[in-house]
Formats: sequence, C-alpha cells, structure tokens
Amino acid sequence: MAGLGALAKKLFGSANDRLIKQLRGRVVAINALEDELRALSDADLRARTDVFRKQLADGAKLDSLLEPAFATVREAARRVLGQRHYDVQLIGGMVLNAGQISEMRTGEGKTLVATLPVYLNALAGKGVHVVTVNDYLASRDAEWMGRIYRFLGLTVGVIVHGLTDEERKAAYAADVTYGTNNEFGFDYLRDNMKYERGSMVQRGHNFAIVDEVDSILVDEARTPLIISGPLEDRSEFYNTVDAFIPALSDEDFELDEKQRSATFTEAGNEKLETLLREAELLKGDNLYDVENVAVVHHLQQALKAHKLFQRDKDYIVRNREVVIIDEFTGRMMPGRRYSEGLHQALEAKEKVAIQPENQTLASITFQNYFRLYNKLAGMTGTAQTEAEEFANIYGLDVVEIPTNVAVRRVDDDDEVYRTVEEKYNAIIELIGDCFERGQPVLVGTTSIEKSELLAASLKKAGYRQVDVSDPDAFMPLFTAKGTKKEKIFAVLNARYHEQEASIISQAGLPGAVTIATNMAGRGTDIQLGGNAEMRIDHELAEMAEGDERSSREATIRAEVEERKQQALAAGGLYVIGTERHESRRIDNQLRGRSGRQGDPGHSKFFLSLQDDLMRIFGSDRMDGMLQKLGLQEGEAIVHPWINRALAKAQQKVEARNFDIRKNLLKFDDVMNDQRKVVFDQRIDLMDGEAVAETVTDMRHDVIEDLVARHIPEKAYPEQWDTEGLQTEVRRLLNLDLPVVEWAAEEGIADEEVIERLKTAADEAMARKVGQYTPDIMRQVEKAVLLQTLDHLWREHLANLDHLRSVIGFRGYAQRDPLQEYKTEAFTLFESMLANLRQATTAQLMRVELVQEQPPSLPGDDELPPMHAQHLDPMTGENEFDTVAQAPAPGAPRDPANPSTWGKVGRNEACPCGSGKKYKHCHGSLA
Repeated sequence: MAGLGALAKKLFGSANDRLIKQLRGRVVAINALEDELRALSDADLRARTDVFRKQLADGAKLDSLLEPAFATVREAARRVLGQRHYDVQLIGGMVLNAGQISEMRTGEGKTLVATLPVYLNALAGKGVHVVTVNDYLASRDAEWMGRIYRFLGLTVGVIVHGLTDEERKAAYAADVTYGTNNEFGFDYLRDNMKYERGSMVQRGHNFAIVDEVDSILVDEARTPLIISGPLEDRSEFYNTVDAFIPALSDEDFELDEKQRSATFTEAGNEKLETLLREAELLKGDNLYDVENVAVVHHLQQALKAHKLFQRDKDYIVRNREVVIIDEFTGRMMPGRRYSEGLHQALEAKEKVAIQPENQTLASITFQNYFRLYNKLAGMTGTAQTEAEEFANIYGLDVVEIPTNVAVRRVDDDDEVYRTVEEKYNAIIELIGDCFERGQPVLVGTTSIEKSELLAASLKKAGYRQVDVSDPDAFMPLFTAKGTKKEKIFAVLNARYHEQEASIISQAGLPGAVTIATNMAGRGTDIQLGGNAEMRIDHELAEMAEGDERSSREATIRAEVEERKQQALAAGGLYVIGTERHESRRIDNQLRGRSGRQGDPGHSKFFLSLQDDLMRIFGSDRMDGMLQKLGLQEGEAIVHPWINRALAKAQQKVEARNFDIRKNLLKFDDVMNDQRKVVFDQRIDLMDGEAVAETVTDMRHDVIEDLVARHIPEKAYPEQWDTEGLQTEVRRLLNLDLPVVEWAAEEGIADEEVIERLKTAADEAMARKVGQYTPDIMRQVEKAVLLQTLDHLWREHLANLDHLRSVIGFRGYAQRDPLQEYKTEAFTLFESMLANLRQATTAQLMRVELVQEQPPSLPGDDELPPMHAQHLDPMTGENEFDTVAQAPAPGAPRDPANPSTWGKVGRNEACPCGSGKKYKHCHGSLA
C-alpha cells in the first residue's frame, strides 16, 4: 500500500502540491491587475478600501474580493515600503485567509505576507488580531506594516505591557491590532472580571493570525495563563488541620518518598472523619464526598509537610519565616513559596505566621483562548512536524509554501562524540576555521546555561564577548585595512528582544560569531553582510533628510553589499547545533536561519553520548561498544543511520509530549465549558438593564428547594421537618413566618406552603423596591448578583484545582480519571449554582441601604490585588510582571468627613478608622 501511495504521489503530486497549483491560478488573476493599479494616484488607490467596504455591505462575499484586495495591498506595499510581494507570498496570504497555517522558510517575508489577509479581513470592520511572541515584535510590526494599512485608510493599534484600559480599548477598536499572546489572553480574563460592559477592552474574536504559530500554540501552550490574588486569612483552618496529623499513627497513612506523595489508609480516613466532624469541618457523611475535596487536599498537604519535608534539609525557619532550600544547590531561596497550600502547611507545622495562600481568580489555556476566534490562521518556518497536533486541537491544516528561490544550504550529517568536552572542542575548532575565512557563524544551544558553558570555552580560546545592548557590537570586525580582525562573539538568550534584534540583524557580517538559545532573535532575518535598513535607522537617526543623509545612506548600502559578497564567498552562514532538541521542529528552526532567499549556507549538529536525548535512548551501551571498537578521544562517528535513529527518537518524544498536552487539554475542556457559561452569563447580566426577573426566579427556586428538602414528596405530615424549614426561611429569606402552624392545618400540601412562601417573599421584596425606588434596587440586584457569582466562581476554580490533584487516585479503582473528573466537576458546578441562588437571595432579602445615592459596582481599582502569571515552559520563570491593583492616591481623607473620602475600595480599611473593611462598615449594603 505504501508503494501505491508513493506512486500516486509521483504521478499526481501530493495534496499540498495540488493545492499550491490551484492557488497559482488566483496569482495569475492578481498579477493581471498590476498595471491597472500602478496607474492609479495614491488617493484613488486608497479609495478602493471604501469601494470594497461598500461591496461587503451590499452582500458580497469576502472571498470574491480576494484578488482585487491582494493586488491593492501589493501596490500599496511597493509605494510605501519599496517592497513588492512575490508570487509565493501571495499564495502564503491565500492560505492564511483560508484559516490555515502557512509554513514558509525563514527569510521568505512572513511579516509582509500577513498584510494581505489582514487587510482583506479588516474590511469587514470586526477587527483583526496579529499575534506575535514579544512586545518588541508587536510594536515593530505595527509601525512597519502599519504604514501600508494607514496608507489604505485603515486604523492600527498595538497592545503591549503597561497600557491603561483606555489605551487598550482604543487599540482593540482599531481595524488591525498587533499584540502578544500573553496580552490578548490576559485582557480576555480581565474583561471577564469587570463589572461594567463599558469597561471591557476587547470587542470580540473575529480573526487572528498567529506569527511563530508553533512556538505560541505548541511550546507556550504547555502552561496556562493565570490571574491570581491572595485568599482571605485562613490561619485558623490551617492550624486546625495541622493539629490532626500528630494524632495519626503509622498505620493511618502511606508514604512514597521517591514521588514525594502521601496518602491516607482506610483506617486514617475513618480517624480523620471523626476529627473533622468534631471540628465541624466535614460536609455530609463521607470524607471523600465532592463537597470535601478542598479539605482532603489540605489534609494531604499537612501530611506531606509533617512526614516528607524535613526542617534544615528541605527548608529552614529564619526570622520566623519558612525559607525553601534548593535541593540541587543547597542555597536558600527567600521569596519563593511552595504552591497549593503546602507552604501554609509548613508554616502551621512550624508555628510561624501563616501568609495568605494565592487563589486563582481566572485562568485559561492558549488552546482554549485561540479556539474562541471565528477564524484562526498561523505562519512559521516549521509546522509540518506538528501537523497532527494543529489539526486535532485547533482544526488547522499546515500548507508548505514553496520558496521564492531554491534552497542551496548544505545540511551535513551529525558528528557524535563520546564526551561533552570532546564535542565542545570540535565546535570551537570549527568556529575558528569559519572565522579565519570570514564565514559568519550562528551557534544554537538548548538552554541559557549551555550558552554560558560554550561562552566560557570561547573565552578560553581567545574570543571576547560583546555587549548585546550595543548595536555596533560587531563593528570591531572591520577595523582599518591591513590590521588583524578581533575575535569576538555575542550571546543571545531571548531576554532582551529589542537589543537582540539589532545583534541578529548584524549576525551575517563576515567573521561574526553569535550564540543563541532556541527562541533568541526570532522575528528578525540574518542577512549576509548585515541589515542595511537597521544600520541606517541606527546610525542616521539624528540626521535630517537631505543630500548629506542620502550620501551616507548610499555609503552604508555599498558597505553592506561589499560585506555580503565577502560572506557569500566564504560559504554563507554556518549554523552549528550543539545538541539535538527533543523536537525536530526546534532543530529545523535553527537550520532554517541559514540559506535565506537562495543564499548558500551550511548546517551541522554536534552531539555527545552525554547529551540528554542520547542518555534517554541508551547511550551507555553505545559508549561501551565504541570503546571496544577503539574510538579514540576527539574522534567522531558520522553516518546517515545515526541521523535516522535520532529522528525516530525525537518522533517518540514528540508523540509523548503531544499525548501529555492532549490529555491536559481534555481536563481543561471541562473547566472551559463551565467558564464559557459563567462568562456569557456575566455579560448578559451586565448588558441587561434590570435583572429583577432573574432574581425573582432564583428566589422562587430557593423556596422550592427548601420545601422539597424539608417536606419530601409523598412523605406523611408527621415526617415533615417544619421547624427546620421555619429556621431556614428565617436564615435565607429573612422572614419570620408561622410555617409550623401552616403545616398543622388540615389538608395542607407542599404546593400550598410553596405558594405562601413565594407570596410573602415577593411582597417583602416589593416593599424594598417601594422604599428605595426601582432604579436603586435594580442596581443593587445587579451588584449583588455579579459579586456573588464572582466570589463563588473563584471558590469553584480552587475546588477544581484540588479535585485535579486527587482525581488520579481513581485509576487504582479501575475508573477513568477523566470521566470521574467530568462527573465530579459537573456536581461541583451544580452546587455552585445552588449556592449562587441561595447567597443572592439571602443578601437581597436582608439589604438595607445606608446611602442615598445608588450603589455603584466595584471599579477596576477595587478588584482584588492580583498578579498575572504565565510560566516559560523552558525556564519555569514567570514571563509576566506583577499587575497590582491599588487605589489611586488622592487628597488626605478626614475620618470624620465622608465627603473627603472619594471612591473607597470595598476591600480597603474603612477611612472612618473603625479597623473594619469598608464593605463591612460605611460601605455596607446590609
């Protein structure tokens, strides 16, 4: 069958080839319009935007405008940027417009390609988002490509870190919005924590193009976006739970020191149920009822704190604080805290002050954020190896776009050495050879740590490390003629994007040596001889337009061309890989930096049997075999079989990582379905002028639930719990009604009790509406409903986190953890909705306003103190700065004069000096 497939492919071409052939027909149609558009004035070319918009308004389909719109953008780019889209770039644009991934080699001009579908889709007026990997690229591309959009009459916005809500709203209102994946995701989460529709900044998710789509939708998708804030002080709870652990004996729990896990035995569970019941912390009859999931989680953390974590080994107590000790270095790590309540459990164990635990206020994975878009597309140089993941998770097909000029790069077979030292010696020797003949070198490493190791080796070999913040760092390579060039190198680690873009733009200079980690410098081409445009922008930034500037520009371009010829003569860019990555895609990214636009180039990977990937796949046996065969120190094995074997090993690791991400997504999808319901409900509540009908329905549901619980269906009157019902009516409805007397009436049924309770509750609420006016009560109802929903949703997120941490144990009982999680999560969600009805009803039935003006919903400065978090999957570091919410400073407040207080946050201390929170004092609704 495989032979037949190969024969068919040879005869008819692959599916990719057939699609490209089909799209070339549309390219011909676009090219046919070129002469006509070139004859138009700038004003006439710009006017075509209004014509297209009118055609869309009159019912034309977007696809019918593709050829004239693409031709218009191409002509605008030629006039504004001096760049004309190649035919293959038009094909790339069509693939993006179709909601697919364009795989285009490095240097093929993806940034320019995006302008074609962005312009076409922006004509509809619903907004287009262009997603980049960092703030520098977002700002650069918005300014650079924005010149084309503005020329054609479109507006352009950019979302970067540090903008105010007003600035963000204006940027999202533009026709085209550039920004990073983190910013778009966090804005979505923050929008769904707002209390007024008008303060939300995003306006929907119409169409997004994701640049470096493999990095954002695969690599960075391993960790979710999280907005968190401190929980209220629960020291008493932690101390109570902590006191249970010393009461347990060895038979009550089992420890796994290797996995650092602790579980309770059946005997332990029974003992804990008794202790929890006495402390009034147990809900229901069983410890493992879903309502007790948070208590079980904290019990396990307390057990781990006592039995698995040792003082002065895993942590120390210094200045009455628990400080973690790094298990690898033995150093203290002040400021770092264990998550999920473990640090609080250690503080309770050591009897020191317990710091509040952080609570997740909102979270989302990139998979689920980007699936919000009506149409999604992406572009990168390396997507084919992850095609299955893109298709399964995002519904995106990968289309390989042919290069404008045939690739001339030579990819050598890998060299495998026995030790890391031998490998590094071979790399240093090759770098020296390239330097002598003036060939630029890019060395790729898999981590910052390994970049530093290689840098130390280069320094020993007589090279000087230059500062990446200096755009002229590589200029010492070109001293006066006849003098020896200085041996210098730069290290890029993907931390300083703007400075690194300057260095990477000059990394094609003859003799330049650049070390880069996986992501460093992506988004900027390595042009042989250097990047003339960036040099002009840097060197002539202060020079006014005129003959002198034109002359200097010409000189720079001539220098760049001369150096390009030197680099070409030396063989183009030489890419050296210091080891194979787990993913073939990352290796292909590195290789792809060489051979841009038909330039010559070279690539080679150096490996050792001590590399991570080699160790995982049994290099010990190979090492013994090589020693027996007499492999000498410094000698390498080079054979195509090794490349194939490594590719298979990488495929296995890729498949395993994909399975992990797919499994995580299945769990997150459960929360995502609930998140959509809650977020949509919030928007409906904010949009609604009044929520009286919703509140009334909730009140009636609460009454029906109360009666059903205390007067079961088909039960005899003597089995009714009428006293309990009367107590609950007083607690939840704030009504003192003779329920016990009603029940004693002859022939009364539960339906009659329900009707009397509903009538009494409705009349009580009607009196409040009459007392405070309908307008004020409508605002109160909306405020109470939204705030209660948010509070319970945050508690629900914490419960789901705790459930995730323990649900795996169901596998031991031959149950599918995912199905169990779905069932339990649904039960928790139903419980949350029941609590919402009860809490909202109870608050509104008790509300007594102490202020004459309508109560306002909390503003953004009154959201809980919070910080945004997205962990870099490679380093584990938080890529996002803390976002603190604090009241704006104002004039001094007089405790005795409320008119001087201004807007007070509900969680602030009350300015009157009572020591209570404002919401429990002068800002109280009850």
